[in-house]
Amino acid sequence: MKNLMFAAVLSLGTMTAFAQEEETVVEETVATEVVEAQDAFAEVAVEEVPAAISEALEAAHPGATISKAFMNEDAQYKLEVAKEDGETAELYADAEGNWIEK
Repeated sequence: MKNLMFAAVLSLGTMTAFAQEEETVVEETVATEVVEAQDAFAEVAVEEVPAAISEALEAAHPGATISKAFMNEDAQYKLEVAKEDGETAELYADAEGNWIEK
């Protein structure tokens, strides 16, 4: 009887280990997909952001500054912005300074 219980405990433990391993693989796959989606934008120097975007930012968010800038192949910009009140925001614009909803 002890041998049967021991075998049952070992089997249950092995199945649990496989279930946890499978769950980990799923989580890694999701993380990879997120990184690929973000890779569409490549970081550019803040100085390379078109003047039209800087002017649109000043008009829409006076006193805000661009912390980081990213551009995709469609010349759309993703901006990490620091506002005067200490809040941060992520904004998207085209090269002409038109805001894009994402």
